Amino acid sequence: MIVAPVEPRRVVITGVGAVTPAGDDAATTFATALAGRSTASPIGTWDPEGHPVRFAAQIPDFDPAAVIAPRDARRIDRVSQLGLVAAEEALTQAGLVGDADEAAIDRTRVAVVVGSGVGGILTLEDQIEVRVTRGVERVSPLLIPMMMANATSGLIALRHGFRGSAFSVATACASGADSIGTGLDLIRAGRADIVVAGGAEAAITPTAMAAFARMGALSTRNDDPTAASRPFDRDRDGFVMGEGAGVLVLEAADHAAGRGATVLGELAGYGSTCDAHHITAPDPDGAGAVACMLQALADAGLGPEAIGHVNAHGTSTPLNDAAESLAMAKVFGTPPPTTSTKGVTGHLVGATGAVEAILALLAARAGTVPPVANLVETDVPADLDLVRDAPRSIAVAPVLSNSFGFGGHNASLVLVPAGR
Repeated sequence: MIVAPVEPRRVVITGVGAVTPAGDDAATTFATALAGRSTASPIGTWDPEGHPVRFAAQIPDFDPAAVIAPRDARRIDRVSQLGLVAAEEALTQAGLVGDADEAAIDRTRVAVVVGSGVGGILTLEDQIEVRVTRGVERVSPLLIPMMMANATSGLIALRHGFRGSAFSVATACASGADSIGTGLDLIRAGRADIVVAGGAEAAITPTAMAAFARMGALSTRNDDPTAASRPFDRDRDGFVMGEGAGVLVLEAADHAAGRGATVLGELAGYGSTCDAHHITAPDPDGAGAVACMLQALADAGLGPEAIGHVNAHGTSTPLNDAAESLAMAKVFGTPPPTTSTKGVTGHLVGATGAVEAILALLAARAGTVPPVANLVETDVPADLDLVRDAPRSIAVAPVLSNSFGFGGHNASLVLVPAGR
């Protein structure tokens, strides 16, 4: 007997949420990105005196009280607080918050996949200090549940009663994008109808900042933080550490239609490769990034010419910017309008792929691409069409969002705005 192949389920996006240095929600973050306003400033949550890098892109006055009771917040690391707040926004937009709406879905068919590069490192550092200065008997019994990388996914599932798969993806700076791609695969495989997917990171801590600085990864513009993150600019000298969370509600198209959900766009393609070149440096040829982008395009059933713009990984480090520029030239020939929003938000590490996927989708829906902040003079190939100085109007079209991480991890997503 010949069995006809089953078409994979289409996966749509019905909600987005973000908490970043650029805004307490997705819309505000996008507006700040459109303004091209850098959010880097001197570190204010601890004393950075003596550190080689004394600034970062922090979320000012973050207060999760609207989502997490103060007593509970003390038992949850900042990374999970950020993830819970972003998830609440996304689920609210998707119409999945509230007893009546939640009862209308099968919660055993809702999965949660929220990635993180390092998890609850703030709690870990704090408790190491407690052990050293006050003794082993004073170490908190909550250390493990607060620091574990899967805590955010588990807490989101716990808050909303989602009983499908709940886990974390850790692929460094590609974690958020790989989590979204994993959500796509779960729905296509029939293992879930809805996936709450994204990334969260809160690694602006003394040890993490010292370690990234010792690697030579961070900008050292202590005298001018707002000009420090400058993707693709000739005078870049490293990235700016940021914190935040981004969450998308992914949903099988038939399931979303059945409950009358508003569709923001479609997650049409996902690519995932590894450079297998170096533990931190990208392949200078960009071979892994090329394969990743081509894989995402093929998965979406689109050619390079269909992409309206690219949200590049664009970290503001010389090695990444050079390798990604070369890779994009190989994929596109003449690349479409290209931006990197890290000039505004800083580098959100494990959250960056999720936040940038949201910004890419919002830009594609609006037909307006944010500029690369602090871009004055570039040294990348002349045919890389970088958006500079002001937002650029484009036709509404699919967008490619890139995320590349330490370990050689590459992830690319193709998102199609609703109506395309």
